[in-house]
Amino acid sequence: MRLSRRACVAGLVLSAAGAPAQAAPAAAVRELAPSGKLRAAINFGNPVLAQRDPGGGEPRGVSVDLARELARRLGVPVELVLYEAAGRVANAAKSGAWDVAFLAIDPERAADIAYTPPYVLIEGAYLVREASPIRGLEEVDRPGVRVAAAMKSAYDLHLTRALKHATLVRAPTSPEVIDVFRREAVDVAAGVRQQILQFAAADPTLRVLPGRFMAIEQAMGTPKGRDAGAAYLREFIEEMKRTGFVAQALERSGQRDAAVAPPAR
Repeated sequence: MRLSRRACVAGLVLSAAGAPAQAAPAAAVRELAPSGKLRAAINFGNPVLAQRDPGGGEPRGVSVDLARELARRLGVPVELVLYEAAGRVANAAKSGAWDVAFLAIDPERAADIAYTPPYVLIEGAYLVREASPIRGLEEVDRPGVRVAAAMKSAYDLHLTRALKHATLVRAPTSPEVIDVFRREAVDVAAGVRQQILQFAAADPTLRVLPGRFMAIEQAMGTPKGRDAGAAYLREFIEEMKRTGFVAQALERSGQRDAAVAPPAR
């Protein structure tokens, strides 16, 4: 279900290398922009990938920059389809609401989405109260421990499989995880490290557990069945990593702690 407005912008940005890009194959253009425009799902639930403009302008972030560059190469305008949570993006894969999306790779989602190799690596981290007896990652998965996570996020999907004894408490979106953590007296909050660190920095009664509970591989995807489009997306992402486009986009949006994924094997 799409929960937010759509923003239409022209895909007229320069490539990272500053040179004209080779035209995309006609089959890829037809599959990735069947309506004559590229509808790119942008998820604000992950602040590493996309951020709202506080002044009310266009969204920004590495996923926005990649969507615009892809549309430029396809020779079509881009329409940003805005979502508040990754789970809602994934749920819309079968409905035809978007042509490309930016999501963490997960086997459950891969049933409906054809992924590229990852372009960004993000760590999943745990947040606890300062007075909590939990000091290490290995102490989280114990009977009686409750862990808050955003519903259908990459870390929710991972923890659903990984946790054998702790109980998951699901928040509707990533920004609401901290509200659920506080309101329902949950023991641990799980999320993207950058967001978890922001929560801790704003409240001295909270602390972040050392280490990571998972590495989140962020990729582009298109609905299954668009084979030519999926093949082109894989080549596109590898070029965007190789030329420094992804690194520069992360730098522009202030996400210096996120790591560019290595080349695909």
